[in-house]
Amino acid sequence: MTEEVAVPVRELPLATATTAAACCGIGVEGGLTREQAEASATLLKAVADPVRLRLLSAIRATDAGEACVCDLTPLVGLSQPTVSHHLKVLVEAGLLEREKRGPWAWFRLVPARLDDVAAIFR
Repeated sequence: MTEEVAVPVRELPLATATTAAACCGIGVEGGLTREQAEASATLLKAVADPVRLRLLSAIRATDAGEACVCDLTPLVGLSQPTVSHHLKVLVEAGLLEREKRGPWAWFRLVPARLDDVAAIFR
C-alpha cells in the first residue's frame, strides 16, 4: 500500500472590497456606463467590416472628402445594392452624411463621429 502524504494547506483570505482594491490598485468604479458601452458597440459594429472600412478610407482619401456611390461600387467590387447597404449602415451610425444629387447619392465623412471612434480607446 502506498502511504498518504499530508500536504499542508494554506488558507487564503477572502477577497473583500478593501482587499480587492488593494490587490491591483484599481477600483470597480469608472469605465463606461452600460449606455456608453452599448453606444460604443453600435459604432464599432458599423466599422467592424472590411468593406465599410474600405469605403470610409476611400472617401477620406478624396480631395473633397466625399464620393459618389457610382465611384465606390467598382472600388470594392460589389454590386451597387450591396455597397448602398454598407453605406446605409455607416450613415445610420453617423459616420457618413448622404446627399442626393440628381440620380446619384454622395457620401461625406462626419469627422466628429470618426473622433468618437478614436475616443472609445482613449
